[in-house]
Amino acid sequence: MPDASTVLTAANFSPLSMFMNADWVVKGVMIGLILASLWSWAVILDKLFRLGALNRQADQFEATVNSGRPLEEIALEVGDDNRQVLPIMLQLAIREWRDARGRGPMTEAHAGLVMQRLDRGMDSLIAREGQRVEAGLGLLAIVATSSPFIGLFGTVWGIMTAFQAIAVQRNTNLTVVAPAIAHALFATAIGLIAAIPAYIAYNKFSGDAAAFTGRLETFADDLVVAVNRRLVDRLGSAGVSSSDRL
Repeated sequence: MPDASTVLTAANFSPLSMFMNADWVVKGVMIGLILASLWSWAVILDKLFRLGALNRQADQFEATVNSGRPLEEIALEVGDDNRQVLPIMLQLAIREWRDARGRGPMTEAHAGLVMQRLDRGMDSLIAREGQRVEAGLGLLAIVATSSPFIGLFGTVWGIMTAFQAIAVQRNTNLTVVAPAIAHALFATAIGLIAAIPAYIAYNKFSGDAAAFTGRLETFADDLVVAVNRRLVDRLGSAGVSSSDRL
């Protein structure tokens, strides 16, 4: 800690100077907060690009589905190895429809079983995709909620150390007090710097993830309705549908 004869300049209050002159506990707090901030920014950038890509892919696929072409033809084009969730959902609906169509005359019991399997399959796909989209949001929540308190701990510790040093030196000159208090408060500043972007990003991406999950549910409902309509056609026409294409 500087004594009363120390000449203070702006350089004494630079971020690097305040970090180097801080107590070792405060330094540890600062390093932890900086690492947490970098980690949260990695999640933020990943979510920003990933959610954008998922929505663009969904836009393109929904445009193809809404073009009026038969769904089986679209499913054949995308293939079975496509890893995008909407094509996977379409492939699931096509498989259930083909299974129902290949069993000959349709009965109400079999139609109900097909719809149950399709509903469960769609729910499972949506749940897995929702977990994948929301991955990393828990980290943002932890950084957003805990960083200010961790920074405050560093500040309290730094102020305690500063007062101890002031008591030992028996000097309350501003040149002694100001740097020590500034070093301590710098920990809280870093905590807020880490928390604010994480908090904003968490709320934004939570909403985006919920919107994307809702989009999947809507697409699944449309597929279920399409399959159910064909099953009803087969039931109403004694097993012979006016169209065997979905």
